[in-house]
Order: sequence, then C-alpha cells, then structure tokens
Amino acid sequence: MSNSKQQLADALQAALGDRLDLVTLACNEVTLETSPENLLEVAARLRDDEAFRFQQLVDLCGVDYSQFGRDEWLTDEASRGGFSRGVDGGVSSGRLQFGDELDSLATRGRRFAAVYHLLSYANNQRLRLRVHATDDDFPVIPTVTGIWKSADWYEREAFDLFGILFSDHPDLRRILTDYGFVGHPFRKDFPLIGHVEMRYDPERERVVYEPVSIEPRVLVPRVKREDNRYLAEQPEVSDEAQSDA
Repeated sequence: MSNSKQQLADALQAALGDRLDLVTLACNEVTLETSPENLLEVAARLRDDEAFRFQQLVDLCGVDYSQFGRDEWLTDEASRGGFSRGVDGGVSSGRLQFGDELDSLATRGRRFAAVYHLLSYANNQRLRLRVHATDDDFPVIPTVTGIWKSADWYEREAFDLFGILFSDHPDLRRILTDYGFVGHPFRKDFPLIGHVEMRYDPERERVVYEPVSIEPRVLVPRVKREDNRYLAEQPEVSDEAQSDA
C-alpha cells in the first residue's frame, strides 16, 4: 500500500508540480497543498485526469490553526481536587470569555484552511487537499461546487463554523447555527460557553438573549493509571488455586 501511495505522490508532483505548494506522504496518506488561486485548476485536474480520477468529494472541513501546538491540558498527575485544571492559568481557549483575545501561533496568512478529502473509485485511492486562505481577517477560498456538487453543504458548514467565505458559492448561508447567531463557534477565539444564552421569558412571551451565566473552566480527561488487571506480566495461577477460588 505504501508503494502505491508513493507512486501517487510522485505522479501528482510530476503532473501538478508548478501548481502545488507541498506534497507530503505521512501516516499512509498523501496530502497536497495549493493556493486559492490554483485551487480550481488543481481540483479539475484531480477529477478529470485519467491518472487520478478523484471524482468523489467525501468531505470538506475548515481548520483554525491559530492555536495549533499549544498545550491546554496537564494530565500527568491527578489530585483530590479533580481533573479541572489546565497548563496555563491565564487566558486560554478553554477559559475564554467575551472580549478576551488569544495570540495566534500561526504564520500570517496560514490561520484558516479548507481541507478536502477525495476518493477515486477507479483507482482505489484517497487524497487530502489543503488550501490556506491568504487573509486571516477576511478568509476567502473559491468554491468547488462547480467541480464536486457535494461541496455545497460542506462549504456552508465551514462558513458557518469557521467564517471561511467561499467565493461564487450559489447559496452561502449558515446551515447549523441560528440566522441571527453572532460569531463562528469553531474558531479558537470563540468561548466554549458562547457569547449569550437564551431562554423563554413567560412575562414577555418571547425568547430573550442574556449574557452567559456559566463560569468557563477547562475539563481535563481522566488520567489512566496502572491497574494490575491489565499489566503485561501477571503471575501464573495454578489449577489448584483456581479450583479453590
């Protein structure tokens, strides 16, 4: 399998080398990176070229790399106080409140990306294509709905959750959040508790929005400790001991 993946990576590099920013083979997955300017040409070649024939867009998702590589949890030790603690006691993505800001760790123009997962039935191959928006403040990437129609709802989802705009999309509207929702909830600078909470007010006989009353906190996963039931080397139990038990 790895040989076929390497052959695919080499073929893509040879065919699209001047249109690609990066070709990598890791974890038995081939990943291409290209610019928004070259996206449509690269996507069309990937779909139509007989050597590739990636005719199925399986998935498209947005990514916010602004906090990529920053540790949030410390799970080496546990205390009687529980597991709700983080590495940094200051402002972190888990402790954000309205008005807080996070310093981006991503290089300028590399914060937001759209990632496309492609499938070739004819060649039994999978491929990952990644495109970074060049403007972090106003991320725009061309729509690929004219190449893969399944991108329609995927791009609306990435727009809704990450605020990535897809130029020339036929109907770029929110798809998961409310029409009046403020912000994009999958961005790393969006508080986990949200900006507002809503409830039905029986006196006003309508839904009202109020500031969130939940205190933000970081929940750390449970620490896995050694358990003699799962140790690799366990003492052998004689048949007599088993019968006595």
